[in-house]
Amino acid sequence: MDNHIEIPEGFSPLFRTSPFLDTVGPFFNKRENGNLIVGIRVLDKHINNRGFAHAGLYMTLADIAIGYAAAFSQDPPLNLVTVNHSTDFVGNAKLGDWLECHVDIQKIGRQVAFANAFIWNQNERIVRVSTVFSVIGDKPLAKS
Repeated sequence: MDNHIEIPEGFSPLFRTSPFLDTVGPFFNKRENGNLIVGIRVLDKHINNRGFAHAGLYMTLADIAIGYAAAFSQDPPLNLVTVNHSTDFVGNAKLGDWLECHVDIQKIGRQVAFANAFIWNQNERIVRVSTVFSVIGDKPLAKS
């Protein structure tokens, strides 16, 4: 696999990762007007047998973007667990496409957090996501 992946200007490797994200990624991020945007280039490993990005890729991208945006919206970062992830697929992506997930945090309460996101492929919204998180106690999320 080519170790060089073209990414749009302003993006850098995701600031936090895990063995799972390393397997699925690489993911990239940038801040725009204070908002976190997470992106990924669709690679061979992301394609299903129809030639499109697998639905699991979209759901993983959204879960990362929404979760990190919500958790790191506060200092110290919140410890969140996904309770519900509702995803609507209205378009698709193919090999080489650049996907971006833009997040809108609706509300963060003491026990539950709500957020929405759209995944964009160029100028087209192709996935809509709504997520509910459980806020886990007073223990903050580890920063790295």
